[in-house]
Amino acid sequence: MTDDKTDDKTDDKTDDTRWPRAHGSGPLLLGVRHHGPGSARAVRGALDAARPAAVLIEGPPEADALIPLAADPGLRPPVALLAHAVDEPGRSAFWPFAEFSPEWVAIRWALRHGVPAHFIDLPAAHTLAWEGGEGREGEGNEQEGNEHEGNEREGKGEENTAADPQRADDGRDGAEQARVDPLAVLAEAAGYDDPERWWEDVVEHRGPGERDPFAPFGALEEAMGALRERYGVGGHSRDLVREAHMRLRLRAARKEFGDEVAVVCGAWHVPALRARTTVTADRSLLKGLPKVKADLTWVPWTHHRLARSSGYGAGIDSPGWYGHLFHAPDRPVERWLTKVARLLREEDRIVSSAHVIEAVRLAETLAALRGRPLPGLGETTDAVRAVMGDGSDVPLALVHDRLVVGDVLGEVPESAPAVPLQRDLTRQQRALRLRPEALERELELDLRGDTDAGRSRLLHRLRLLGVDWGEPTRSRGSTGTFRETWRLRWEPELSVRVAEAGVWGTTVLGAAQAKAESDATAARTLADVTALAEQCLLAGLPDALPVVMRILADRAALDADVGHLAQALPALVRSLRYGDVRGTDTGALAGVAAGLAERVFVGLPPACTALDTDAANEMRAHVDAVHTAVGLLAETSTATGSGTGGRAGGGVDGGAVTGAGHGDLRGRWRAVLRVLSSRDGVAGVLRGRAVRLLLNDGELGSEEAARLMGLALSPGTPPADAAAWIEGFAGGGGGLLLVHDERLRGLVDGWLTGVPAEAFTDVLPLLRRTFAAYEPGVRRTLGELVRRGPGGQVAHEAVTPGFAAEPDTGRADAVLPVLRLLLGLDGQAETADDNHLVEVGT
Repeated sequence: MTDDKTDDKTDDKTDDTRWPRAHGSGPLLLGVRHHGPGSARAVRGALDAARPAAVLIEGPPEADALIPLAADPGLRPPVALLAHAVDEPGRSAFWPFAEFSPEWVAIRWALRHGVPAHFIDLPAAHTLAWEGGEGREGEGNEQEGNEHEGNEREGKGEENTAADPQRADDGRDGAEQARVDPLAVLAEAAGYDDPERWWEDVVEHRGPGERDPFAPFGALEEAMGALRERYGVGGHSRDLVREAHMRLRLRAARKEFGDEVAVVCGAWHVPALRARTTVTADRSLLKGLPKVKADLTWVPWTHHRLARSSGYGAGIDSPGWYGHLFHAPDRPVERWLTKVARLLREEDRIVSSAHVIEAVRLAETLAALRGRPLPGLGETTDAVRAVMGDGSDVPLALVHDRLVVGDVLGEVPESAPAVPLQRDLTRQQRALRLRPEALERELELDLRGDTDAGRSRLLHRLRLLGVDWGEPTRSRGSTGTFRETWRLRWEPELSVRVAEAGVWGTTVLGAAQAKAESDATAARTLADVTALAEQCLLAGLPDALPVVMRILADRAALDADVGHLAQALPALVRSLRYGDVRGTDTGALAGVAAGLAERVFVGLPPACTALDTDAANEMRAHVDAVHTAVGLLAETSTATGSGTGGRAGGGVDGGAVTGAGHGDLRGRWRAVLRVLSSRDGVAGVLRGRAVRLLLNDGELGSEEAARLMGLALSPGTPPADAAAWIEGFAGGGGGLLLVHDERLRGLVDGWLTGVPAEAFTDVLPLLRRTFAAYEPGVRRTLGELVRRGPGGQVAHEAVTPGFAAEPDTGRADAVLPVLRLLLGLDGQAETADDNHLVEVGT
């Protein structure tokens, strides 16, 4: 279908005897609210009555070739048309469709009746290249009424960040910020304070058996005409250009099919399409528009993304509710509340048939009191809260998320156009039985199995490409390296991420390797390169790893900042643990890690002197990380037989630490900790931490630790420095150490009670931060021990309420019959050892 090439003339309304008299003359303009079930039913009824020869739909004309796919059973809404710039995939836009979208109903009607269907909105090539659109959301279908955050901002900006309505508004000019909300104006004129409620009452609650199928469209056209006459475009500045293109496409269709043409578009545009304009005037509005080469395809969409609150909203708060209204053949309130009851029962809430009956009666009563023709979502929600939720809002959150919004994910057939990378991803998803789902779920992987190992590699490769389908989380069942836990959720914008990643290759493996090599070259810090090396191992990229390791070795040789080296070492050492279970050669990693460790050993003591409080706390985190990394590196070296004992570490602190006499990594690291624990220029928090780490490793006896603590807490030490030493020593689980070591506890207690009043205020924040990190039970036990005093003697006669001085064995024995009953042992012979029964029960 091409634009009209005839001479400049105005549109005429000509009668056609073939056009139904019920409508009259001229093209059939069906103004709708996008994603409105009432509008969708009305469109279906009007098309059945009019039987047009062609159907024109608001949408990008480049997608005409994709319309036949709507007849494919594999294309299941919600879906969206995705348009992206070929040379810049991150610049993209979406046009979503749900089953209850009037446009989708029109497409399916045309395909079912063999009628041509065409999109007539501004081409996506212009939409994506529109001046000022960079960094903002792309344009799509304009929303009516209170859907002013509509599809025109559903695409992603050039930066491909998540849509943010507030951010989009900040980037608009003054005219765009003053948009008119047609539904709000009409609702206010009708005496409603809620546009949504007004729309439901006059449109969504209309019965399917209306006598005149064209009446609602005529009324909406008249109302929108009055609004446009009063407000002009009302801040919809781009609508003038879009409507000019729609009129040109409509003229071309009338030239081909006559007046037997039906147009399905936003109700706001109908008066503009009915207006008398010239071809020259319309073409002048389109002259000089920027243009880019664009590709379009169908992508899955979700109900969450249809909801306005999600940030990619199409202007509806309750897509699940609207879908229910569209599909319910009768008694929509009863059917809805039955769904709610079924959901609550699945969540182990007691909901009976009587609850459903009473909830229906209450919803109908509320609707009558509020003057509504039928109960709406507000009335049913109030009924659920009062009858099924016992006045609580807790079950309403579940109902809202699972039913009002819903977790439906659309499907797209393999025959739909897609970039090669998307096709490879789809093939791997099918081979690994890893189906995308809109509902968030956890996936436990055992990397010793081929399927789970393949799933892990795929998810890690996608994360490296910026396609965050899965997010790693802590495994609950095991801490072994063969276990992984992922939190999966497929979001529609991930299709854009895949299109963007297509520039790196045609397969997931090839694209991930190319991306890793590029990221390694562009990495700014040594820690970034080590993290990338870890990602390469996790993702199974053996071809990219040598490139990353070469860059890592070069960066490590040039970086003299001990903090950077200490920050990079842990990620590198963690990577060594993946070699066995993933079958990856980590020999190169081990050599680089050992070299980094040696440089950290040499440079750490000088780097820990003359630090302020913030720098000392940051360095303490590095010391902890290096301590853990050295332990893992030593274990890995021992397990693989590639020990680094022969490497000369160089001198530390005037020869205190040298390669000679310290044949293993752990030994040299412990020597470094001894230097830190005794050097005067080192911050107190670092000296205390070094003593604690040596004590944990058994390299320092409790007597020596008590001596060092006594020196740190001596009267000659400033209280602030002493408090910092305690923070380093007792922080991070040190509470249990104080619980079990009476001598250390006594030293801390004695120092604390001797702090002068004028200095106590200064050290209090440090002490609060240290002790607040302990578990409540540890803090309570410490308080009890301090109250009892040295040797466990009770300092006061009073005891803790609820606790006796000695255990009451009689009361403890009374528990045994209950335990026997709970364990199903009642009536059997009593065991000889009742204590064993107690252990079993607990």
